[in-house]
Amino acid sequence: MGKTTTTRRGLPAWGPAWGPTLARIASAFLFVILSSTFNYAQKISPEEQKLVDYIDAHTGEAIALLEKTVNIESPTENLAGVRQVGAVFKAEFESLGFTVKWISMPAEMKRAGHLLAETKGTKGKRLLLLGHIDTVLSGEKFRREGSKAFGTGTVDMKAGDVVLLYALKALRATGALNDTRIAVMLTGDEENAGRPLEVSRGDMVTAAKGSDMALSFESTVGNTATVGRRGASSWTLEVTGKTGHSAGIFREDSGNGAIFEAARILNQFYEALHREKYLTFNPSVIVGGTEANLNEVTGTATGKTNVIPAKVIVKGDLRFIGEQQKEAARARMREIVAQNLTGATAKITFEDGYPAMTPAEGNYVLLKLLDQVSQDLGFGKVGALDPGDRGAGDIAFVSNVVPGLDGIGGKGGGAHAPSEFVDLQSLPMLTKRAAVLIYRLTR
Repeated sequence: MGKTTTTRRGLPAWGPAWGPTLARIASAFLFVILSSTFNYAQKISPEEQKLVDYIDAHTGEAIALLEKTVNIESPTENLAGVRQVGAVFKAEFESLGFTVKWISMPAEMKRAGHLLAETKGTKGKRLLLLGHIDTVLSGEKFRREGSKAFGTGTVDMKAGDVVLLYALKALRATGALNDTRIAVMLTGDEENAGRPLEVSRGDMVTAAKGSDMALSFESTVGNTATVGRRGASSWTLEVTGKTGHSAGIFREDSGNGAIFEAARILNQFYEALHREKYLTFNPSVIVGGTEANLNEVTGTATGKTNVIPAKVIVKGDLRFIGEQQKEAARARMREIVAQNLTGATAKITFEDGYPAMTPAEGNYVLLKLLDQVSQDLGFGKVGALDPGDRGAGDIAFVSNVVPGLDGIGGKGGGAHAPSEFVDLQSLPMLTKRAAVLIYRLTR
């Protein structure tokens, strides 16, 4: 843990000076390259109907692959399980003619790695398609109950990986994948990204720099897609105070103790910041007393009722919609921490995690195209999900490099919890939508 640095080797500086400039350039470029697409995107063409027909004919096959991968336990920390799921998808992409490789992470990072599959075409827009093959939990096998399939990782996000794959299978079967320029990255640690981030996400950023746009197949929410996701970072508050007999608390020579100082700071965080849109902060664990120790999520503390507490440690998160909001919140938190009660001192440190996918003009252009595809297919309109309703995700690491759209994968519920499920009836619709979207983007 330590103070934030804003420059990362191999990764873009996600700060306000760099991000908006490149985002504006990318958005303007996207308007130009998609203009011809909008001109003809009025109805389903005969070529697009072939995609629809293929997907209808292979729905059972897609569900069987989903069952196979869900039954392989792959929580982030289960490196062998993640690699096993990766091997299943590696074979699938190789059968489509992709050049595929497994990118291993250094052993000390304790992460399995990522799957990268690429076509070597020369025509059309360059697409980066994102998914992940790790899960949060483990242990719940695939089971069907009517139109739902339950199991760990069903909706988050092995169903999205299957949607992505079968959209590409439809394109390959109809000849529409020929000479395209598509990169697919399925990460093995999306649920808990390996550190340092410049290593675990460096290959993704490199792929994005060779692309024109990115599509991520995280779960679909209602009839929406995701144009923005909040970022997530962590903070640690350490408070010290004079200790002594409790009878002397509040006196000038004894002070107020570490717990009162920590309580003041947390309350002022709340009063100063809790009303700001898209900004949240959560003190998730706190220990305090005469002695206190905290190791990530596990802590110990000792103390007596007649002794003024000497130490408090608090850990929490900070979620935000953009770098400017994040840095402004951190500055206000530092100001509050510095206003110490008598006899106490405090310091706060921040550590970056996932950057924000700030809603950008280019993202809305992609949403408009997806909406047109959906209506042409007879599936209704697609709107933008409120960024406050979505947590951090991998696409944010490339959102300052290329325009992007997320939330176009499986539809279901219960992610990160027992009884996670995916709606099997929605899979053909979502796969058709993805296939036609990719088709139009790559013409």
